[in-house]
Parts: sequence; C-alpha cells; structure tokens
Amino acid sequence: MKSGNFFAELKRRNVIRMAGLYLVGAWLVVQVAGTVLPMFGAAEWLPRTIVVLLAIGFVPAVIFSWVFELTPQGLKREDDVAPEQSITPQTGRRMDRMIIAVLALALGYFAFDKFVLTPRREAALVANAVPNESKSVINAKSIAVLPFENRSEDKANTYFADGIQDEILTLLSKIADLKVISRTSTQHYKSAPENLSEIARQLGVAHILEGSVQKSGDAVRVNVQLIKAANDSHLWAETYDRKLTDIFGVESEIAKGIAESLRAKLTGREEQALAVKPTNNPEAYDAYLRGLAVEARSSYSFETLREFKGFYERAVQLDPNFALAWARLSRADAFLYFSQADQTPARHDAAKSALGNAQRLQPNSSETLLALGYYQYWVLRDYGAANTTFDRVSKMLPGNSEVPRALALIARREGHWDESIAYFEQALALDPRNLRLLTEAARTYSMVRQFPAARKLYNRALDIVPNDPDLMAEKATMYQAEGNLQEAAKLLARANAQTPSRAAFGSKLTQMTLERNLSEAVRLLRAYPAQFHFDDEYEKGSYQAWLAFTQCLAGDTAGAKVTAEQARNALEQLYRDQPDNPDVVESLSHAYATMGEKDSALKAAERAITLLPRAKDRTLGPAYEENLALIQTIVGENSRAISTLTQLLQTPYFGGYYTLAPITPALLRLDPIWDPLRTDPAFQKLCEEKQP
Repeated sequence: MKSGNFFAELKRRNVIRMAGLYLVGAWLVVQVAGTVLPMFGAAEWLPRTIVVLLAIGFVPAVIFSWVFELTPQGLKREDDVAPEQSITPQTGRRMDRMIIAVLALALGYFAFDKFVLTPRREAALVANAVPNESKSVINAKSIAVLPFENRSEDKANTYFADGIQDEILTLLSKIADLKVISRTSTQHYKSAPENLSEIARQLGVAHILEGSVQKSGDAVRVNVQLIKAANDSHLWAETYDRKLTDIFGVESEIAKGIAESLRAKLTGREEQALAVKPTNNPEAYDAYLRGLAVEARSSYSFETLREFKGFYERAVQLDPNFALAWARLSRADAFLYFSQADQTPARHDAAKSALGNAQRLQPNSSETLLALGYYQYWVLRDYGAANTTFDRVSKMLPGNSEVPRALALIARREGHWDESIAYFEQALALDPRNLRLLTEAARTYSMVRQFPAARKLYNRALDIVPNDPDLMAEKATMYQAEGNLQEAAKLLARANAQTPSRAAFGSKLTQMTLERNLSEAVRLLRAYPAQFHFDDEYEKGSYQAWLAFTQCLAGDTAGAKVTAEQARNALEQLYRDQPDNPDVVESLSHAYATMGEKDSALKAAERAITLLPRAKDRTLGPAYEENLALIQTIVGENSRAISTLTQLLQTPYFGGYYTLAPITPALLRLDPIWDPLRTDPAFQKLCEEKQP
C-alpha cells in the first residue's frame, strides 16, 4: 500500500466512491426495472433476478476498484502504476460528479414515483378491489320485495299490506340460497314503480317482487308478481283469495313460489320454518301486524316504541301462545331498559318474562333466539353470550341484515372498531338503503374521529331522504367536531327549515354554545318544552339541569341556581327509584355543580363512571369520563380535568355531554365550558394537538 494506512488507501484508490456509486446506481436500476418491466409483461422472476445479480456484483466491483486503476493508457494493475503517474485524484473528482448525477436522477425518479405513479397505482387497486355498480356481478338469486299496495277501501288498512310484505321478507330471509334485500331499504320506494331496472341497480338485485293486498271484512286478496329487472319480464304471478284465518298459509306459499321460480334450494329445516303457523287467532295476528308496521317506520323514539309495544301486548293477550309476539314484546322491553329511559327492576323482569314465554313456546325459532340475543346484549350486557346467540341466528337468517347489525353494535361496545365497521359493511350489502344502518355506521366512524368517512355515509343517507333534519343535524355535528362552524351553520339552517326535531335542536344548541351566543342558547332551551313534550321524568329533569348550566355559562348565576334546584329535586327522586341508572346520576351531577355543591357533584360524576365503566362499555363508558372532566372544571379541579381530557383525546367513544362526537382539540378550543382551563399550558397543548 502506497499510503501505509488501509483506510487512507481505500480513499486514495476511490474504493469508497466506487461503492457509493454502485449502490446508488443499483437502487435506481431496481426501481426503474420494477416499474418498467411489468408494463411489457415480463415474468415475475425477472426483477428479483436483477436484484440478486446486482447484490452479487457489489463485491467484485469493490475488489476491481482496489486492484485496478484508470490511467491515460487504460486500465492497469495498481501495483504497476508509479505514484507520480497516478491520476486517482482526477478520477475521484469525475466519480464525484457521476455520484451527484446519479443521485439527482434517483431523487427525480423518487419524486415522480411518489406523486405520479403511486397515486395511479392506488387508484387502480381501489378500482379493482371495490368494483363500481356497473362492473359488479349481481347474484342471479337476489330479490327485493317492494312495498305492497293497499287496495282496500279503508286506507287505514295500509298496516296490513305492510305486515304481509314484512312477513314474506322474513320467510325469504330464512332461505340461505337467496340474497334478500331487507324491507328498510325498499320501504322508500312506492308500490309498482315504473323504473324497476334503476331500482334493481340501486339495490343490487336481479329480481323484484311487487304485490298488492285488498282486505274487506274477513276476506283478503293478495296479488304478487315476480319480475326479472333486466328485461322487465314476469317470471311468476299468482292471486290468493283467503279468509283471515288462512292468511298465514299465503305468506308461506308465496315464499315457496319465489324459491321455486329462482331455483333456490330449500333444506329440510328451511321448509319446516316456512310451514310454521304463527297463531290461530286472526285478531292477535292483526295486532301483531299493526305493531310490525309501527316498528318498521319508527326511529325508535320512546313514543313510537311504546306504541308498537302496546300492539304486541294486545297480541299476546288475545293469544297467550303467540311466540312471535312474545319475542317482539321482549325486545321492546329490553330496549326500554337498555336506553336507560326505564331501568327499573320491573322493566328488567318484563323483558325476561316475555322472553321466557317465547322460549317456552318456540325455543329454537330464529325470532326467539333474536329476542334472547337482545336480552343478553341490552339487559344483561353479556356481550360474549350475545355474540354466540347472534352467530347462531346468522346461520338461520342468512339474508337478514339485522344480525350483522347486532354483531356490529356489540363489537363496538367491546371496542373492536374495525370489526364493527366490517359487520356494518356486511349488513349494508344486504340492506344498502337502510337509514338506520347508514347512520349507525357513520356514528362508528365518528367515534374513531374519522369525520370525513362519517360524512360520506350521511351523504348516502341524505341521497335517500334529502331534507331529513336529523341526518343534516348529525352531519353538522361532524363539522363542529372539526371546528368548521361555517359548514355546520349551513346544514343547520337547512335542518331548521324542516319539521322540528330533537337532533336538530341539540346540534343548534351546540352551535350557539360554540359560537358563544349563550344568551340565545338560553332562549332556545327555554322554548324547548313548547316544541317537544317530555317522554318521561328523566328527560324533564335532565333538561332542567342543562338549562341551569347554560344559564350559569351565560352569567345568570341566580337564575341558574333556581333552575338547578328544580332539577335536583326531580332527579334525586328518580335516583331513588333507579339507583343504577348512570344517565340519571350524570344529570344529577350537573345540578349539584351548578348549585356549587362540589363534593356531591364529584361523587355523582364518579358514580356514573362506576355504573358504566369503559371496561364494560367502550362506546358509552368514556362519555361519563368526559362528564367527570366537565364537573372537575366547574368545581375548580383543573389539573384533574386536564388529565382526564388528555386520556380522552386518544379514546374512541360515542358523544359527550351534548354532542354525538367525542372530544376533539377543536371542541376544546371553541367550547366556553373549558374556559377555566385556558391559562394552563398543559390545556393549551391539548388544544393545539392534531386530530387523532
């Protein structure tokens, strides 16, 4: 070695430069080959072979640069070149320029790949992975049942036509070989529409069933026709004239006729399920159909819930052996208990008793098992048992969107967010225009703070019902959570132009609070009782508690305490009746805090968390923690409030104290409720955080 030092000699002989030039050049060759070769249909092994050869060639290239030197006379062995004849410094400078040139090419290719090629590849992948409607293959054994036309002279008999349609759909959903679109997706269409092919495309089905029902006294005529949507051809049609006592057999005959026409295979168990006669009492069946009709068109408000619950109660009074009606009644009572509108032992026992009657009569029917699953989920909160039950029902009702929806809701309660979204997508495949499914899926995206994805689902729902005030209000909430009050205000202006709704009222109240128009918020709250009646004493008490708190925010401390005392008196009575209801305790904490009763307020807020901790309910549990942060802020426990909020910003959950969205940095920045924390640097840092 001429220099006497190995590393100095590596540098003098340009070995290090050669290694760098080789590596940069090899990377560029590999990247270009990976892009270009597939365009010419090259075999998959060719790019890998190039990588292997370049890796193998690295060592010989380095050795070559050590052994040989470039001279004016060409390549010579290093040992044969006298020191005064060596031109390695000039060669090194040329190699530096080559390295810079190759690096520039590599950077240019990197930018081209990132900003041009990669987006195109991703777009192609999405297009192939999620085919659009024009490319998707429609199941030849798929069917949608449109609303049946009521041809009775008495237009009040619409419920009867709706009920017949619903029962036919229920029977069809038990046939595994059929894909059946649920009624919630078809109820927005009119009977016997002209654009059948367009409706079939929207629903993703090959066939449409149209029908009409004419009821006069105890005589019923049912007309049905099965239509192939592609060419508007009639595959099968039938007219049934029956007495009310024989109407049950018609629904079964229609389901079998459809299955035969579409060449769907029926298992022995499925044939038995189609042949089951629900009741021998026409009046009980009539009450049951009335309940189904109300339930199908309801948004599960407590008013409509109690209405269809009353019809099911009437049905089982007329026929105590009516298992289907007992199952529906159990579900209604279970939901009342779950919604925390009535968490009394009496409501718990009512749901359990109705379920027991259904199990005694038809323990293995899909309807009884659905009621069992909801009892386990809504009353016992035993999510594991409910999952097992709904999984069992899914095999009995393969075409029913209700089962994957229930599984989605349970997965959400357990904090399995991706699994929940997957179940919602499965349900929407069976029920693509189901408003309840679309909004529940949107709310799930909201819980994980993916607000743009949530808005897309609200847009799908608004395509079905363009002026629905509840949907516009919920969509506005997504904008509020991101701090975009301008877009939220535009939506709320449209929502408020429609029939007043509780959802629109709540979003408007949130908007006024975030805009710090607190005097107007108080005025709006005072007008609430004139617009909406209270469903129960809890709603009235919680309303008074929130009015008191808003009055306090607006600076009316004296008026706030008077209102808060009224709320406290009502809520304490409710708490004595329902000591395990977290919503009652939460509202009570608001009243205590507004009245300045610090210890009672903190104790009540902590009690709500104990009653429904996040470990028991990942969807609602953290919302009670947000309420604790609110109470801590009101009573001056600032550092504890900031600690609670820090954790909540990283936690998915459903809504806070007056919004559907979880806490976000934007809400912390805008909401005057958090003003006592604003001077704290730790809180300022939370407000500056990016959206999780």
